[in-house]
Amino acid sequence: MSTKFQQLAIAALAVAATPAVWAEKDPYLWLENVDGDRAIEWVKEQNAETQSTLAESDLYKSLYADALAALSSKDRLPEITQKGDWLYENHHSEKNPRGLYRRIQADKFDRGNDQWETVLDIDALSRTEDKKWVFKGMDCQDKAQTRCLVALSEGGGDAVELREFNARDKKFVKDGFFSPMAKQSAVWIDADHLLIASARGEDAATDSGYARKAKIWRRGEPLAKAEVLLEVPKLSAWLSPDAVGSGDQRTIILNEGLDFWHSRTFAYRDNKTLPLALPQTAVIKGALGDSLVVMLNEDWKVGGKQWPLGSLVLVSLDALIEGSPRVSALVTPNEHEVVESVAVSEAGVLVTMLDDVKGRAYFYRRDDKGFKKIPVTFPDNGKLVIATYNDESGNAYLTWENFVTPPSLYHYRADSDKLDRIMVQSPTFDGSKFKIEQYFAKSADGTRVPYFAVMAKDIELDSDNPTHIFSYGGFRNALLPSYSGSYEPLNGAYGKLWLERGGVFVLANIRGGGEYGPSWHAAALRENRIKSYEDFEAVAEDLIARRITRPQRLSIEGRSNGGLLVGASMVRRPDLFNAVICGVPLLDMKRYHKLLAGASWMGEYGNPDTDDWKFIKEYSPYQNLKPGVEYPSIFFFTSTRDDRVHPGHARKMAARMKAMGQHVEYFENLEGGHKGSATNEQLAHRVALMYTHLWKALERNDQSEALSAGH
Repeated sequence: MSTKFQQLAIAALAVAATPAVWAEKDPYLWLENVDGDRAIEWVKEQNAETQSTLAESDLYKSLYADALAALSSKDRLPEITQKGDWLYENHHSEKNPRGLYRRIQADKFDRGNDQWETVLDIDALSRTEDKKWVFKGMDCQDKAQTRCLVALSEGGGDAVELREFNARDKKFVKDGFFSPMAKQSAVWIDADHLLIASARGEDAATDSGYARKAKIWRRGEPLAKAEVLLEVPKLSAWLSPDAVGSGDQRTIILNEGLDFWHSRTFAYRDNKTLPLALPQTAVIKGALGDSLVVMLNEDWKVGGKQWPLGSLVLVSLDALIEGSPRVSALVTPNEHEVVESVAVSEAGVLVTMLDDVKGRAYFYRRDDKGFKKIPVTFPDNGKLVIATYNDESGNAYLTWENFVTPPSLYHYRADSDKLDRIMVQSPTFDGSKFKIEQYFAKSADGTRVPYFAVMAKDIELDSDNPTHIFSYGGFRNALLPSYSGSYEPLNGAYGKLWLERGGVFVLANIRGGGEYGPSWHAAALRENRIKSYEDFEAVAEDLIARRITRPQRLSIEGRSNGGLLVGASMVRRPDLFNAVICGVPLLDMKRYHKLLAGASWMGEYGNPDTDDWKFIKEYSPYQNLKPGVEYPSIFFFTSTRDDRVHPGHARKMAARMKAMGQHVEYFENLEGGHKGSATNEQLAHRVALMYTHLWKALERNDQSEALSAGH
């Protein structure tokens, strides 16, 4: 028995001695007090300990330098948003870590001009107002962009402050629209009216913490006195306004989230809300002429015909209001395909699709016979994303990348079906040394589960390669072959921090995600959640069977729902993994629905206050920790300002595991929201801590294995 295991056994006796107390009361409940003095003191102690054990090492310093260099690369593609003839981006640099919100005319950008003009300096604003502002977007009512709403978050949370802004004059509008910090959203009705839903104020929030009242707010009047247009029950998840279409075809809609996957939708007309006869799982993607473009997440039988789930259809808006939908097909994927993203313009519909998790793009243009499907040809085996588009012309900017190829930016011209590559990002690691393989593992119920493995071309299949699996498996999110590895914008940092140091990187496309459409997601909902974990374990076992790695050299990572995934996998199969990265996670599934936005996810996981607890308790990581079990080394990270997934999940799990004598490292950023970081420096620090933990943990476990074998 190893020394560590002996220590664990002793600690287990102490924990096991008080099972009744644990059952009656959570001894770490005080860590849910986000800004409580005792909780913050605990956080500071953990951060200081992690600083000492990880961040003062030479390994950390090397990893941090590589991470920051990748994140701060001067020729990173701009993350652009088109507004009329202008392209906007929030540009981060060493001088402006919080960002310069800047713009350039689209035609100049296409010709290679790099003369951007600053619209709003977020760093200067933060200094002037002594607040750590994070820019969250700008929406304009007029083409001249003199009437805009800017959203600012303090520390990066989901709650934002809304301020009216003149982008032409580059100034906030004196006595313009202003709504204080809240979880809120708004759309312009006209130059002097907003439709706003804010969770700020008495009785204004749902049980999930989102807005439940939509108001028509007239310029010059206090928001508190604005007319309530629609109010939903507190048990609903949220109420949010949106606008689809452009010009005369623009339509304002209101969405009442019944839970995360079901909603009621209303059209706003003449100061009234008119219910739309749509399935509660349908999602509106835009407006084309007098019809809505709708994504179906369940079969829909209308007028004697059934429209299959996963389809993209056109539905007459007037007919929806009248309660007698008229439907026509736009896209009907086959069993290997799924609609990934949709951009609807006056010129047609641009659609990106996944074909066995590989990106494809098509433009659908209306002609006399209906719609003509025009392929937009990109390289194979990559991630394809619509960056932004012009809602009148249909011209669009798209990015393409894969695990070892940095992103390229393309401009698609809808009128001529011409595709031009206009920008290529420099590599941050040497991708030519590595190959990408797609494998399929067999899950416990026989389902084929795809995964990608990125490895050295000359890899030896000797079961000795340090291998790191990233996955998510929830909320219909698809994980794609990204230059960042994961869905975080890491710009190839993992190549320097992991691949070039001898690691194998794996992306697992498990059920619960959206890689094969709504049915792939639905297969792991609620009582079937365990199938995600079985898929994940199957991928790990397949890697071992292929002699790519072995449990002592295998680590796993997940964020948010993915944090729940790796937490559950760790307690289910501690023998299968040796190191864990658990980020901004859900872990206490007995109380998740009582913390921040948790109640809105009961459609995904179930309600633990009902009989649903019978299946939730089978995997809830916090409740399933067992004394006497040696768990993998784990690194938790979260943010004090995460107002979506409560930091108490990570805090309590870390505290309980430490009390059991487990090897735990913990980092909590004091800002950053659910992303966990607000600047490149903060992100580089956290990523370097993660990989320092991984390399040290795998090395330590190798040493422990040798000692136990008598070497």
